[in-house]
Amino acid sequence: MARKAGGAGRGPRMDARKLITLVVATVLLVLGAFCAWQAWLIADEESAAADVRSAQAELTRALTADYAGLHRQFQGALADPAVVAGIDDHAAAAARLKALLPAAVAIEVYSPGLDEVVKANYREFGYAKAAQLMAALGATEPPVASTQSQGAARRLSVVEPVQAAGAMRAWAWIEYPFDTLAQRFNAASPHGGRLELRQGDGPDSLGLLASGSASGELESAGQHVAGTALYVYAAMPHAFIIIPHSEVLAALLALIGLGGGAFLLWSRSRPAPVVAAAPVAEEILVADVPRKPRLPAIPTGDAGLAEAPAAPPVAVAAPASDTVDPAIFRAYDIRGVVGTTLTAAVARQVGQAIGAAMKERDLHETVVGRDGRLSGPELAGALMDGLRDAGVDVIDLGLVPTPLVYFAGFQYGTGCGIAVTGSHNPPDHNGFKIVIGGETLAEDAIADLYRRIQAGGLPTGGHGAWREQSVIDAYANRVADDVSTQRRLKVVLDAGNGAAGVVAPRVLEEIGCDVVPLYCDVDGRFPNHHPDPADPRNLGDLIAAVHTIGADLGIAFDGDGDRIGVVTPAGEIIYPDKLLMLFAQDVLARNPGATVIYDVKCTGHLRPVIQEAAGVPLMWRTGHSLIKAKMRETGAALAGEMSGHFFFADNNRWYGFDDGVYAAARLMEILAADLEDRSPAAIFDALPKSVATPEIRLPMAEGAAARFMEAFRAGAAFDDARVSTLDGLRADWPDGWGLVRASNTAPALMFRFDADTAKALERVKEAFRAQLRAVDAKLQLPF
Repeated sequence: MARKAGGAGRGPRMDARKLITLVVATVLLVLGAFCAWQAWLIADEESAAADVRSAQAELTRALTADYAGLHRQFQGALADPAVVAGIDDHAAAAARLKALLPAAVAIEVYSPGLDEVVKANYREFGYAKAAQLMAALGATEPPVASTQSQGAARRLSVVEPVQAAGAMRAWAWIEYPFDTLAQRFNAASPHGGRLELRQGDGPDSLGLLASGSASGELESAGQHVAGTALYVYAAMPHAFIIIPHSEVLAALLALIGLGGGAFLLWSRSRPAPVVAAAPVAEEILVADVPRKPRLPAIPTGDAGLAEAPAAPPVAVAAPASDTVDPAIFRAYDIRGVVGTTLTAAVARQVGQAIGAAMKERDLHETVVGRDGRLSGPELAGALMDGLRDAGVDVIDLGLVPTPLVYFAGFQYGTGCGIAVTGSHNPPDHNGFKIVIGGETLAEDAIADLYRRIQAGGLPTGGHGAWREQSVIDAYANRVADDVSTQRRLKVVLDAGNGAAGVVAPRVLEEIGCDVVPLYCDVDGRFPNHHPDPADPRNLGDLIAAVHTIGADLGIAFDGDGDRIGVVTPAGEIIYPDKLLMLFAQDVLARNPGATVIYDVKCTGHLRPVIQEAAGVPLMWRTGHSLIKAKMRETGAALAGEMSGHFFFADNNRWYGFDDGVYAAARLMEILAADLEDRSPAAIFDALPKSVATPEIRLPMAEGAAARFMEAFRAGAAFDDARVSTLDGLRADWPDGWGLVRASNTAPALMFRFDADTAKALERVKEAFRAQLRAVDAKLQLPF
């Protein structure tokens, strides 16, 4: 039997070079196609943004026209002689107007001086309606329409003047259904972006309706719906673009990828060059071959070649987590947008990271509380799951203001506490304020939690215990044991539907005040106004209530109850640096020589007031965590911030944490103990006065504010002022001062100016304008 030479029994061999060529070609083609797609997205981005802005403008015009139509109908109704002739019969006039205005849900007519509104029972009449009417009475501009929540529904209301023969005859309060505007809004296409209808202008305005993609940040300015307090905001489409925003670069990369891949495929498919065949050996019989000694076998691989030694295994690090946005780890706390940057999964990892940090300090138990936001239960639950997974025992306080979380850390001896809170931010925000071993985490300590999550290896498999424990009774009793008032004062408390509503009215009643609660029912949607007392726009209802009821004072709280704002019956807002003067005089009377800390945003009059009261003034950086750390370092008896945070640690009366409810109690104690029985307004009038701006915000791109401040500190020259760069740049003159700093909680520059007179204030502002524009001539200054 014969056999052909050449080993015909072997299978086909794999061509490794052709395989590698195929893989590289495929990768290049995929990358090229991806870059081509990116080029198309970049080219389409500007067009898409223009479509969204066009939709925003069209919707604004449509809503303006809708409301203008309602206003014209009212003006037409006033042309009816029967309306003006019978306007003094308010019920009949309202009925006649209702017949002429079928679109209206309700119409009420009031006297020119609103006497019946002033004397009304506001719990029945409605604080929001009273505030709207009273605001119209003193306004120089025509009243604007705004919305209010009516149970599950929302209505649009406006106060319209009724005039005849040049004289004011009455006020008409008209309520329209909000559904008409809502239908108009819902019919508008956001063109891949997002449209939002908000009440009020600015980042803290009340969101009413939203349509479109949840991704993308709202632009800093909205378009005004004329005649109303409504604004239409837009967020641009969020395209998945990960290469630099350059059409030319994207197209070039696409060309390289597609061209390179095609070339490699072409070169792989070319016929192999023809090689002269080796002469075919003559067919021979096996028996004719002389036998030779058998050689030792050569070790071979599948391809007939000797195998190379195996490479040692390479240790591969566990991949870092890419599900947690580092931007939520802020200077003082952790905070993000629920459902996007802050989810239950993120909250669980934060809990594990906090647990790891606690265990390193041999701490094994913490308290957890949450404010009234709708996302609070889910995020608090996930956080506690993470803590328990790390082996930490949890005491669940439920819904409480943030100060009660701090208090519970002392009450139950844990030294650790976490408040799940979005503070004064919009309803769709939430976050965590964290205390470990008595230290409120800030800056590097907050960043360390992110580093732990990013590194992976978070502790798991622990079996931490969980129990529910109410702390409200213990807190209320502790404050009542410490504070009492020598005479009864009437105070209106505006909790803004935030968490302070669950405890603040009770505490002030127990120390001897007559309390009128306003928006003290907890509602995480904040339907009446935003819970931020630092913004004067949020104090209108409180001012109206204090004035109308004849209360001695009004106190407003932020969303988690650690800050306060104060108003007088005359409508004056008592800014926190002025409150700190009063607190300092009281504390230093019993603790002469003690240190009082205040932040860089406070008035220049504060330093001499503290010195005259035998105290040591110390200006420090803004931020509740930073202030508390400085208090521990210096042993200060009192501290305060312009934002409304107050910290009492005098003679062990309180614990040194920021507490709006306790600060309100101490304020009422001081006012009620006045030896001359002066009214609160008279007591405040005796303090040094100045002309000041509120805090002014200039939104900027992420990171731009910090870069600007670096350039400003390096280039600004205030030769005739005392300059401090402790936090931003503050310039003090003998009769005034100004401050610019990068916000630690938002991408923005923050300004504040204060002087003895209006003329001096304008001079300070002009000095800052000149220096700011010297750094950036295109800067659009908001003052």
